[in-house]
Amino acid sequence: MYLGVDEAGKGPALGPMVAAAVVADPASLPADVDDSKRIAPARREEMAAALRGGPDVAVGVARVEPAEIDRPDTDMNTLTVRGQARAVRAALADLSSGVAEPVQVVADAGDTSEERFARRLREFVEGGGENEPPADGEPLPSVDVTAAHGADEDDPVVGAASVVAKAARDERMTAIEAEYADYDDLGSGYPSDPATRSFLREYVAETGDLPDCARRSWATCDDVLAAAEQSALDEF
Repeated sequence: MYLGVDEAGKGPALGPMVAAAVVADPASLPADVDDSKRIAPARREEMAAALRGGPDVAVGVARVEPAEIDRPDTDMNTLTVRGQARAVRAALADLSSGVAEPVQVVADAGDTSEERFARRLREFVEGGGENEPPADGEPLPSVDVTAAHGADEDDPVVGAASVVAKAARDERMTAIEAEYADYDDLGSGYPSDPATRSFLREYVAETGDLPDCARRSWATCDDVLAAAEQSALDEF
């Protein structure tokens, strides 16, 4: 039994990045557990619900919201470490007492250097990390962290974390879409999605600003604002 951690939603222009950590025996996981991108949405939701409700599985989920992503004093590598660390800490807090230490943590590396990502993740989990408060409540178990690129494809427990993270982000995006019911479709939230770009253009045209769910620091959002400003100048 060990802990796997991954995140979903690094690249979208809308909504949060979501990290998830799963503690499980690999042998107890569904046979088709895999990188969430390779699992059909309906099966992904079913699997995530089973994992979160499993009596022998501990799960932690953490969101990194657009306002935090847009802060000028951070970067995506740090945000990924921070999100994963919060999810790991939540999963560790969900474990029963008496767990063997150190807890083995396997992470999908969010940095070009697997070793650096593993080191930073351990520091953020155990000490709170840069600009991150230490965990509340009982002291958490110590951790031994390894990180690898493609771990969500190669390791079943990291794959399980990938599934939980993607399902949680999809659930959040459904809730966000309901907040903008006057608009046809928010799309996937990714910059390449025509529905997402159309929603942003329509919202900015009507309100003069970006919606709260948008990542203002993303080039897609900046381009929409710039185009709206230029259009207003042309009309003037």
